[in-house]
Amino acid sequence: MMLMNRRKLFVAGAGLAAPALLPSGLRAQGSWPSQPIRLVVPFSAGGPTDIPARLIADELSKMLPQRVIVENRTGAGTVVGADAVAKAPKDGHTLLYTTIAQAAIRAIYPSLPFDPVTDFTPVALAGTIPMLLMVNKNVPVNSLAELIELFKKNPGKYDYASTGNGAALHLASELFLRQAGGLKVNHVPYRGSAAAMPDLLNGTVTMMLDVANSALPFVQRGEVKGLAISSAQRMPQLPNLPTFQEAGVPGYEAYTWHMILAPAGTPEPIVTKMNQAVNQVLAMQSVQTKLADLTMTTRSDSTPESARKYLTDEIAKWEPIIRDAGIKAD
Repeated sequence: MMLMNRRKLFVAGAGLAAPALLPSGLRAQGSWPSQPIRLVVPFSAGGPTDIPARLIADELSKMLPQRVIVENRTGAGTVVGADAVAKAPKDGHTLLYTTIAQAAIRAIYPSLPFDPVTDFTPVALAGTIPMLLMVNKNVPVNSLAELIELFKKNPGKYDYASTGNGAALHLASELFLRQAGGLKVNHVPYRGSAAAMPDLLNGTVTMMLDVANSALPFVQRGEVKGLAISSAQRMPQLPNLPTFQEAGVPGYEAYTWHMILAPAGTPEPIVTKMNQAVNQVLAMQSVQTKLADLTMTTRSDSTPESARKYLTDEIAKWEPIIRDAGIKAD
């Protein structure tokens, strides 16, 4: 009885209390979800993608009549996890929680066992996270304009760190160097922010773009110099830090983002129902507060169609950068 009450509460909250308002396909699917839902995260447990995924999964588990269980499937970048979802049954019980990696994967891995667009059905865009450009505190610059001038005068002399070939931070760095006039700065890939940060702190590398939630404490403590934020607006936690646009790189904007995808061919009514559930979770004040602490701006109004457009727009943005920079998988 409690299970049925929880299910009725979800349907009412989604604005579908009256059976007449249920899409006919959803009535036909009836019992979905009839088993626990696997939310595949193609990143390591405890990382910056895994934590929001688990928060959303926990809230969905309270709302839906079945639990949403996070399953970390890593390997070959995000290929292993994404491939598992692409080939999963098209019944709405296996979903992918991914990032900007989905927009880069085709250009980086030319022999993929799946297509990142046609083999998936977007469910919802969960949110976006900006990146923060930092330099070692001993670098003789105090603004982005001064850093650009330093790089222009010394092509190939300096290095920048990223969290790996083709990772969001690598792509964002190459976009910056390109839009700032084709700057020549050497790329040094690391296995994650935790591996790269010590070398930024000791001056082995000069510059690093990192996701804001990872970079923020180092800037706040004055251990590095923060020069710009990659979002369209300034960051509330660092109100004096300019955007790239304000700092002299017109049109620069870059995010890592989180999106939920289903296997292509998943019935539309199921995709719609999951979209409504995800949006309900993301509209909760408690969830928004927790994700804001992780510097994520939530998107509780996305539709499967708007999520698909966002994904295809990101692919169109990043694939030329990957090709021009000659970025390949490790």
